[in-house]
Amino acid sequence: MKQLRKVAVFDIDGTVFRSSLLIELVDALIMEGIFPQKTRKIYRRQYQRWLDRKDSYEKYIKAVILAFESNIKGIDERKFNKVAERVIAFHKNRLYRFTRDLIKKLKKKKYYLLAISHSPMYVVGRFAKSIGFKKVYGRVLETKDYKFTGKTLYEELIFDKSKILKRAIEKENLTLKGSVGVGDTESDISFLKMVERPICFNPNILLYKYAKKHNWSIVVERKDVIYKLGPKIRI
Repeated sequence: MKQLRKVAVFDIDGTVFRSSLLIELVDALIMEGIFPQKTRKIYRRQYQRWLDRKDSYEKYIKAVILAFESNIKGIDERKFNKVAERVIAFHKNRLYRFTRDLIKKLKKKKYYLLAISHSPMYVVGRFAKSIGFKKVYGRVLETKDYKFTGKTLYEELIFDKSKILKRAIEKENLTLKGSVGVGDTESDISFLKMVERPICFNPNILLYKYAKKHNWSIVVERKDVIYKLGPKIRI
């Protein structure tokens, strides 16, 4: 019988990548003229409110998602794909030190590295594979005759990260014994509850409160300092 492998599951945007792949992709699509310039109007106000610390980053991201979903229908997949490749080439090294080093450590210990993201697979798939992830789950966009239909496939799966982790465990011969999870928002709680060593990295307020209540490890990376709160992280 094949030996079960330990799994380490990571959110990507804001956890490994020091921004959002979707934000960078939308910006690049606008710059290339694939999305119209007026696309920025959809999220400009929320972006400014977040910069001014008058509203949350989550609302800004939701506005970017709306901008993406409002413009993707009818776009040529091949042109989109080329832009996605350039985004990854430009941003591939913009990683947080803590998670970058943790990934290297887990790889040495033969963990199965699993990435789960709400960003499109065209970008998150390449990005995560380039830094050593074995399996990547992201937003799957439907196409017909090389054009995007505007629909997202398997939504019921991709928006429940615990379901994805359960699926990966069954399909890839993995075990939750000794498992590690890293996330930054409340949408990651579902899979963090499943692993033995949940790590909340640069958490938003909702995840921070949940982590404090349940005595999870909390890590904050700011400039060149890494702060660690709660239980000691043992890998």
